[in-house]
Amino acid sequence: MIVCIIVGKNKFELADIVYNFGKSLIEGQSLSPQQNKSLLNIVRCRTAALGGHEEACDNCGTVRYAYNSCGDRHCPKCQSNKQNLWIEKLKKETLPIKHYHVIFTVPHILNSICLWNDKLFYKLLFKSVWNTLRTFGYTQYGVETGAIAILHTWGQNLSLHPHIHCIIPAAGYSIDGKWKNIGENNYLFNVRQLSATFKGKFLDGLKRMLRKSGNLYGFNSNIKKAYSTNWVVYSEVPMANIKHVIGYLGQYTHKVAISNRRIIDINHNDVIFFAKDYRDNATVKKTKLSGKEFLRRFVQHILPKGFVRIRRYGIYNPTVKRNLDLQFSHADSPFEQAVAKKDEAEVSNLSKTPDSSQTKHICPYCKKGNMVVIKTIPRIRSPAGHLPTILLSYLK
Repeated sequence: MIVCIIVGKNKFELADIVYNFGKSLIEGQSLSPQQNKSLLNIVRCRTAALGGHEEACDNCGTVRYAYNSCGDRHCPKCQSNKQNLWIEKLKKETLPIKHYHVIFTVPHILNSICLWNDKLFYKLLFKSVWNTLRTFGYTQYGVETGAIAILHTWGQNLSLHPHIHCIIPAAGYSIDGKWKNIGENNYLFNVRQLSATFKGKFLDGLKRMLRKSGNLYGFNSNIKKAYSTNWVVYSEVPMANIKHVIGYLGQYTHKVAISNRRIIDINHNDVIFFAKDYRDNATVKKTKLSGKEFLRRFVQHILPKGFVRIRRYGIYNPTVKRNLDLQFSHADSPFEQAVAKKDEAEVSNLSKTPDSSQTKHICPYCKKGNMVVIKTIPRIRSPAGHLPTILLSYLK
């Protein structure tokens, strides 16, 4: 009989970095409760601490143990299933037409304000992005357009780089109650005008926010420098149909700051990982950071509790759709024929993927029998107490 333990572990993982360098980070700076909780989840993910099950082959008798995932949205091992479910839902709620991809970024000079209050900063970022897009939709096309907006906060080297990816349909709903195509070939809105409008809306909102909290004077120099900086909104070539939209969005929806496959090596002091250098034609290079600095950068991207990083606006917002009585699959919709039957069939196949909890697992050793669960392993209940202290108990 063969006995093995299955945890789905790569050679090097984010959990290893937390385990080796988390203590020095905690002792060196104060972390928020949400940051402590996420680090604890990551270091315990797919370990005996979270429980699991014992299974055996009904043919050769091989026994193996599989442990549960933590489910934290900042854990690189726990996002693929959530992403698949989200994509399955998206295909039913997206217009079958081409979509434009637009990226809104803010200059690094404002990062200190983001670190001061990230929740308010990101909330304002979402608001300014949609106000800009909605304004352009009405002024240039006379329609209520829509967007699916996704917040990313990181750069390739884990630096703080807040930006929002927007997928915008090439259609809108006019004030006289009719569908209308928007955009011309690869062109949706003038990016220079878009950048200037977004810059004005965001900085005006930022000043109001800081003035209300009594912190405008402390960040006044940052605001002035941001006004004198050129802001750039990036617009990509539109995606032709719903298949491309869903496939593309799937790459962005449930990403975390770094994936395990990018981690090359971990030694006593440093972490080495792959990162794209966009100043050198996005060339993939090896990057080295001290373990403590790596984690310091990583925890900057742990979002506040309950903060929604994927948002729907305009005709993609459920409330707007209900109020306008929008039916994307209506037989008279001019967009219904925009997708070939082949693409529709391929997208619908997503719903036919069997539930992994109900599928049989072939034994990886004899290739004949099935792995059958014979025992459930309960999770280890940590005693109630100081969260940083509990986290420290799992670290090196």
